[in-house]
Amino acid sequence: MSGPLYTIGHSNHSSEAFVGLLRQHGVTAVADVRSAPHSAYNPQFNRETLATALTSAGIAYVFLGREFGARREEAESYVDGRVDFGVVAAGGLFHTGRLRLQQGRERYTIALMCAERDPLECHRSGMICRRLARDIEEIQHIRADGTLETQAELEDRLLRAAGLETADLFRSREARLDDAWRWLERRIAWRPPAASGNRSALQPADD
Repeated sequence: MSGPLYTIGHSNHSSEAFVGLLRQHGVTAVADVRSAPHSAYNPQFNRETLATALTSAGIAYVFLGREFGARREEAESYVDGRVDFGVVAAGGLFHTGRLRLQQGRERYTIALMCAERDPLECHRSGMICRRLARDIEEIQHIRADGTLETQAELEDRLLRAAGLETADLFRSREARLDDAWRWLERRIAWRPPAASGNRSALQPADD
């Protein structure tokens, strides 16, 4: 099935509102990319509860947290005390996730789901979609109010956040984006508690 790949953050939506956002954009399957598929503050998004609600709404559910989650089981993914997105993306589990996603998109319109409301504060943009955008022509991020943000629009917002929005005669947009993605990664990549001390304000709680 050709068409966009979506992402969405469940945030603190009710189950009904969340399903409504998915239906608004024709999503027929949710791929859960949280490492730990539960939410202490929003139990409606615990794995079993969510899967039941989605199935009742005619939307398929699959857990891809092992392949695409922010907290990694591979020891080599941790560099200088945090997850290195590039190392993850080059690994076997991430590759398996890409293959499963590719196969799923032949039958479904898929939304990658994590917890964070803003995709820029979530690994679904910095770790996953940054790489998927090389192969998937259209990636759309469903925002909390139901509006869509394209991958290009998200990248523009990232450049502004990193202070790299100004065109540079000697550096292409791609080079500036590489720097901006690295800037973001330093802020949102998972750090095990022993390495991180207090969590950053940008560090996701459910990922």
